[in-house]
Amino acid sequence: MPSSTHTDVLVVGAGPAGSAAATWAARHGLDVVLADAAVFPRDKTCGDGLTPRAIGELDRLGLTEWVFAHTENHGLRAHGFGQRLELPWPDVEGLPNRGSAVARTELDDHLRTTALKAGAVGVEGAKAVDARLEGGRVRAVTFRGSEGTFEIECERLVVADGVRSPLGKVLGREWHRDTVYAVAGRSYVTSTMSNDPWISSHLELRGEEGQLLSGYGWVFPLGDGSVNLGAGTLATTKRPADVAIKPLMQVYADTIGDQFGLSGELRQPTSALLPMGGAVSNVAGPNWALIGDAAACINPLNGEGIDYGLEGGRFIAEMLVAGDPLETAWPALLTEHYGEAFSIARRLAGVFSNPKLLTALGPVGMRSDLLMTLALRWMGNLVTAEDRDRAARVWRFAGRRSVALDARPPFS
Repeated sequence: MPSSTHTDVLVVGAGPAGSAAATWAARHGLDVVLADAAVFPRDKTCGDGLTPRAIGELDRLGLTEWVFAHTENHGLRAHGFGQRLELPWPDVEGLPNRGSAVARTELDDHLRTTALKAGAVGVEGAKAVDARLEGGRVRAVTFRGSEGTFEIECERLVVADGVRSPLGKVLGREWHRDTVYAVAGRSYVTSTMSNDPWISSHLELRGEEGQLLSGYGWVFPLGDGSVNLGAGTLATTKRPADVAIKPLMQVYADTIGDQFGLSGELRQPTSALLPMGGAVSNVAGPNWALIGDAAACINPLNGEGIDYGLEGGRFIAEMLVAGDPLETAWPALLTEHYGEAFSIARRLAGVFSNPKLLTALGPVGMRSDLLMTLALRWMGNLVTAEDRDRAARVWRFAGRRSVALDARPPFS
């Protein structure tokens, strides 16, 4: 890499959000550099699940055949409080009714390759450590790589550097932990249910002492002889998560091992903190914007972020092509698309962070196919702008009321 280079669009972070942004921007004819601190392929803490909304975005990118060559699922099998329900992915206008799961090591590498094939220039093993600003505009980003420090100058910057977003912090991004966030971990384990056509979620997650925890466990079949097994708990600054995630995953695996034909050790266990529901501020400036996990675009009810990342990458590319003022237009777009849903979801997740309330409400919900079907649709971000049915209207009404009561709206 030369000591200095210049590009029209610089994308920092080559996860789903960054690679989608780079792909769409390059397909629109813009000069794009896609930089990442890692050398690909690389691992990422994630459940690896691809909901119908994520599948819809991958279809737009032309990757449907590639995705379903791995595995295909029909919906969610929910377990808990003595019940088991199979909830098919709903028929929603504008979305497919099937999902998949691909390990992030492979998914992210393929998405990055898709961006490079579209014309983006890739930079690997280069960590963004600083930004040179003039009047609030980013003129260049400083990177540190194996061969030293260098700058990439840019006309516009897309920040997609993940949940911690170190470059976002340089630009003033602040994560507000007084709203609900998650502590989650994942692992891989050999399973006879690797080709199961259902993803599974256990809504009654218990710790080593048998105590009910405010979270859930999951098993996502990968079609390669293994499953992604993980667990997550909800927390706030007032009610922090008092649990060690990696030991919890082992307790969970031991509990469900016979049911899912698990064998061998849990492999590659990792964990992460997840800011959720747009609980960040300063997501854009005159010529820069944060997308995906960096902008806390993670569903507070299920920890899903891939679909928001892929969507956000497409949205920001369209905005770059149109020449919209990012400082005002990007927060407005995020609020329009996600504000109401994130607000009500964040509020509900805050309720479920209380194990006592979960004990009271969990059994009621699990005894109702109707309530759980609605929950799957709302939790899975499976309400589109075209939907006019009662479930969509209720969700939107609740979202509007929640935003009106929010002291700190999403993307404030």
